[in-house]
Amino acid sequence: MTLTVHLHEIRANGERVDHAVPARAGQSLMQAAIEANVSGISADCGGLMTCATCHVYVHDDWAERVPPAGDEEVGMLDFVAAERRATSRLSCQITLTDALDGLAADLPPTQY
Repeated sequence: MTLTVHLHEIRANGERVDHAVPARAGQSLMQAAIEANVSGISADCGGLMTCATCHVYVHDDWAERVPPAGDEEVGMLDFVAAERRATSRLSCQITLTDALDGLAADLPPTQY
């Protein structure tokens, strides 16, 4: 089954670019974004959780549906280039499932 996730680029100039990203269950949000050529997620470490360059802000209405961040991810979120928020996550740590079909997240403007 193909899922769709919605990533919103919020650029430094205030411009908003919306992406409907096709994805597969079991794939990370980062992997789906990279395959769809979404700018703003550089994923320098390839998903090994050593760079924090795949930072996203999960929309409030999805935050409770995404499994909580583990201790390592919480620690890496201290190194994000943008403001850290309550819904900040590393997209490499969000494994997509059928329950996350339609997930929405914003990409910080400092990642462009």
